[in-house]
Amino acid sequence: MKSGRGFLHIFDSLTDRILCVLGAVLFSQGPEFMQQYLQRLGGHLAEARRQLAIFQNTAAQAGASLEQFIRQTGANSDPGVARLGGVMTDAVERAGSLQSAHDALLQAALWERPFVFLRHLDLEIARATAAIYQPAVPTTLEGLAYALAGMLVFLALYHLVLKRVLATLFRRRQPASAPATA
Repeated sequence: MKSGRGFLHIFDSLTDRILCVLGAVLFSQGPEFMQQYLQRLGGHLAEARRQLAIFQNTAAQAGASLEQFIRQTGANSDPGVARLGGVMTDAVERAGSLQSAHDALLQAALWERPFVFLRHLDLEIARATAAIYQPAVPTTLEGLAYALAGMLVFLALYHLVLKRVLATLFRRRQPASAPATA
């Protein structure tokens, strides 16, 4: 019985260490993914601004503000030209949305950043980021904080959930002890 407990103690200790490393490595990728996402978001924002500048320049050449130009174009009797008003409106909204997400991520505090990231997440940009994501070990305070949080989360899950489940399963498999004979 003692050798069984020794094995379980070694298994428990090894599992603790593996989960610490796994939690640290996985959680430390959060800031790196957000950084790569932010770079891609910035590229989308730059392109949206470029499109808006073209529309603003065209509106200025027509002697109107962009808002006036959008209304005039949207009211045009030609359906193709009228749809262009919708395209310009979508471009204005997209640039505003991208700018808002970009600013919110840049200004978010360390512990609120994951929540801000999820609140402003653009799935198309996230998928594109994930498709070319390059894992890295962040050497920043933020990377360290996420790594420590990962260690704590994984250890808590192990000690508060998994160990109890395993202990319950282990107890169920143990044969009932024979009554002592005198």
